[in-house]
Amino acid sequence: MGNETTRAVRVHVKGRVQGVGYRYYAERVASQLGLVGYVKNLRDGRVEAYAEGDQESLAQFLRLLERGPMMSSVEDLDVEWREPTGEYKSFEVTY
Repeated sequence: MGNETTRAVRVHVKGRVQGVGYRYYAERVASQLGLVGYVKNLRDGRVEAYAEGDQESLAQFLRLLERGPMMSSVEDLDVEWREPTGEYKSFEVTY
């Protein structure tokens, strides 16, 4: 699988997604899917995730973000497809 299949997505997740383990859930599922990027809380109560990987893994990541961990309640995903930067080597929770 070459770089031509690598895509990137930035997602803003709205709902009850802060303080409920959502970032660590996102980090875990992204790592399991072989994605690189980050997830962080935003001041407005949303969570932002940025991930790079193959199209199928990114689609699965979006489905899992929509579901969220048990205590979360996701209202909306704002998804923006982008060109991958190649700057990330792993998937991390950032602040």
